[in-house]
Amino acid sequence: MSRDHVQSAPSAGAEAPYLALLARDAPAEAYEQPVLLARAEGRPADRIAVLEEAKLLALRVRAELEGRRRREAELSALFETAHDLAGLRDLDAVLQAIVQRARSLLGTDVAYLTLNDPPRGDTYMRVTEGSVSARFQQLRLGMGEGLGGLVAQTTRPYVTDDYFKDARFQHTLTIDSGVRDEGLVAILGVPLMLGPHVIGVLFAADRRARVFERAQIALLGSFAALAAAAIDTANLLTETRAALAGLEHANEIIRDGSAVIERASDVHDRLAELVLRGGGVHDVAAAVSEVLDGTVEFTEAAAAPAKALEASRAEGHAVRHGSAWIAVVAAGGELLGALVLRGHPGLDPVDQRTLERAAMVTSLLLLARRSAAEAEQRVRGELLDDLLDARDRDSRLLRERAARLHADLDATHVVLAARLDGPAADADEEAAARRRLWSAASHLAATRHGLAAARDGGTVLLLPLGADGSATELALRTARELGTAVRQPVTVGASAPVTDLTTRPETVAAAYAEGRRCLDALHLLGRAGDGAAAEDFGFLGLLLAGERDVAGFVDRTVGPVVAYDERRGTDLLCTLDAYFACGMSPARTKEALHVHVNTVAQRLERVGRLLGGEWQSPARALEIQLALRLHRLASPDRR
Repeated sequence: MSRDHVQSAPSAGAEAPYLALLARDAPAEAYEQPVLLARAEGRPADRIAVLEEAKLLALRVRAELEGRRRREAELSALFETAHDLAGLRDLDAVLQAIVQRARSLLGTDVAYLTLNDPPRGDTYMRVTEGSVSARFQQLRLGMGEGLGGLVAQTTRPYVTDDYFKDARFQHTLTIDSGVRDEGLVAILGVPLMLGPHVIGVLFAADRRARVFERAQIALLGSFAALAAAAIDTANLLTETRAALAGLEHANEIIRDGSAVIERASDVHDRLAELVLRGGGVHDVAAAVSEVLDGTVEFTEAAAAPAKALEASRAEGHAVRHGSAWIAVVAAGGELLGALVLRGHPGLDPVDQRTLERAAMVTSLLLLARRSAAEAEQRVRGELLDDLLDARDRDSRLLRERAARLHADLDATHVVLAARLDGPAADADEEAAARRRLWSAASHLAATRHGLAAARDGGTVLLLPLGADGSATELALRTARELGTAVRQPVTVGASAPVTDLTTRPETVAAAYAEGRRCLDALHLLGRAGDGAAAEDFGFLGLLLAGERDVAGFVDRTVGPVVAYDERRGTDLLCTLDAYFACGMSPARTKEALHVHVNTVAQRLERVGRLLGGEWQSPARALEIQLALRLHRLASPDRR
């Protein structure tokens, strides 16, 4: 508290009634009672003034407490919704809970959710809460119409204080009639996004004029993200159930056979068990290998025979390729790879169908794994974004969020700025390359117990630094691994090591700025695909570093000479000063020091052993002279 606040603080006697009001969580109107009572009792004006001041302070405390309770309620509701999503059984129940909680926390009269219907080319009302109009609850809207159409077109939240006076979006008779029946005035809408696509809109609305705050818009956006995730999860579950139903149907058909029937039943059971227990792609291949008495391997699309892959994709069946069989693994229009069966050249129709079903299950497992990885990447990116923007200063909450991602913010970290340096043919290719970099960086962060986020046209990573590691080594290794993953040069600039990330989140932003300066320096020096930290640039590192580490630069440059002088009582630093002042001429140096020229040569030879054979090269000589000057400035008694 500042000195002015201390001087103007009310006396303890004036605070007592307000403390009691705060303790029992009295309504705001009750805070006028002590002042009114004092006036009624004819108390002195200074006493009433003290009470007025105490009232204002108490109301401020009450507002802060209410704000914290509200934020706790919002976080609790988001957590409960995420918990519902994790145990998703009924999509309707989850969406209804999301809409109910959004309406409750925003304090609106109505909340509702619309979804797009691509086959019909329109949008329909999916869930409503607080609605009283049957017409409103059954609305179907054309694409691009109404406030929801504006949200879907721009993929951004939009709010209107007065719906019928707002000309930013397309009004239609159908929509306006429904809104008028419901009596809505102020409406806020946020998009439901699956990747880059809008699949619907979540709304909160009041029957009176109202201004929605930024925090309320962000909260509704969070609920919209959970709703989109619930829909995505339900779709994946539906696809998985459909695949399992298909496997069951295949199993019923082949039960009429003999040994072949039993093998198909066995593979069905094994694949179903693998799906239910969360098995991987290689588990599926191993199970099918055993059932078909051959060797089944999953192969990436780039490594599979192109013609056979396209034939399997076009026909929808496994195809023969030499002595092997190829079953495409695809999802929609995307090729994910292939299952290749070797050692079993003759397949009957049932075995062929088994291989095809295994390929379908493999595609579902790959999609599920990708969905989970993308969700984790988004969460990691959100935490790093919060650290970079220093938005969340609650150290306990930061630690808890990091712990859920297996990251330790109390450890020493390095912030790395990564950027692609290869040429791009067009904007689409450049965007695809950036997505590959983001994906590779996210995978690297997950395996290293760090964080990654897309920012400023590149990627920023927060990685822990090992006890024996350095920022330079980490930058070089990261540049090499990311470049290998995306198959083009990736340049990485690293900050100096940073600590106390939970208590001082602003250090992450400063370290990122330092890493970007190193990245720009590497680009200007033509070192594409390289990695470096500020300390690698010699005296230029002083300009690149966020905090000028003068002592560190001096120690790295002439530290061995300083230490030698201190141990032996010599004065090699003085000899170096004179040597450079005399234009690196030993003859002039011996005159300046009043010693024999052999003495100068011996001292310079000692300096060479301490600093290395390249110490007199132009670049090193410049750094040494700067370090000597800084050392003199830091040690006035040596002047």
